[in-house]
Amino acid sequence: MTDPVQAQYEAYPYPARDPADEAERLITGSPSHLDEVNHYLFAGRRDFARPFRALAAGGGTGDAAIMMAQQLAERGGAGEVVYLDSSRAARDIAEARAAARGLSNIAFHTADLETLPGLGRGAFDSIDCCGVLHPLAVPAAGLARLAEALAPGGGLGVMLYGTYGRTGLYPVQALLREIAGDLPLAERVGLARRLLGALPATNWLKRNPFLGDHQRSDAELVDLLLHARDRAYALPELFALFDGAGLAETGLIEPARYEPATYVKDPALLERLAALSWRSRAACAETLAGNMKRHIAYLVRRDDSAGDPPEARVARPASPDAVPLLHGIEALDLAKTLSRELVLTNDFDGLKLRFPVPR
Repeated sequence: MTDPVQAQYEAYPYPARDPADEAERLITGSPSHLDEVNHYLFAGRRDFARPFRALAAGGGTGDAAIMMAQQLAERGGAGEVVYLDSSRAARDIAEARAAARGLSNIAFHTADLETLPGLGRGAFDSIDCCGVLHPLAVPAAGLARLAEALAPGGGLGVMLYGTYGRTGLYPVQALLREIAGDLPLAERVGLARRLLGALPATNWLKRNPFLGDHQRSDAELVDLLLHARDRAYALPELFALFDGAGLAETGLIEPARYEPATYVKDPALLERLAALSWRSRAACAETLAGNMKRHIAYLVRRDDSAGDPPEARVARPASPDAVPLLHGIEALDLAKTLSRELVLTNDFDGLKLRFPVPR
């Protein structure tokens, strides 16, 4: 294969998944969990029992496609998920996972993102783009292609790597290319593991507690340390990427991580930060936290004449008919916690934070 990225994912389909595990649990996450999609793209009012078309772009071993297809099936709707990936090995795993669940609402395609218009699959209400853009030679062109595939009123959920949380990674990637770039990929895996064991305590990757995927499997190690084409973004670069594709963000996940007040309590500093634009405040929060290894955003087209403006696409708790929907939280556990203390706690990649709750 002439494309090193495709060769990488054929040899080591990512992420490592066993179809037999589908009998035990459904892997969910962000972006593209339907509750999140509803909240950030459809103001919480989307009825998934109606026809709904979703695209898992760069679907890999199937996490997003399986999550969306299972949730659509449980809602009893006429939903369809289109899976698109250039790796046949990854697709085989995704198809086996769908078969294990008895899902028949996924259409599988082995193709590059550039061929999407020629597949004749039409437009999509929602597109999942998780870790798809960073391996492309021109990420901006890939994002623009996805934006063109949106149906009126639709939107995207994207994940791209964050620069600061991946501190120390790229020098080690460069070192491995220098000492092992001429070896077959399987041999580089072994050498990479030897290097990890030899890193001194002062090495920045060794000191970075936020990157541990490579400890789970060879596929995760290849994707992290031996990636054929990989880049990360600080928020200003990310916002420029969105603007170039004519897209506007409706939310970043998790929102509290992108507010400086989450980290800073000094009144004088907060006063200066509060005077900044939302995007500038979010970039300041990223700098303050220093541990964001990925950015997850929901996006809509700025020129979407059939949809509401970006700010109106998000569900608002102040609405008289709004009903709180707990996403990833058990109601009884939350109630017990708040009965002891009116404080919500969360662990954001090693940073434990407390949020007071009004009585």
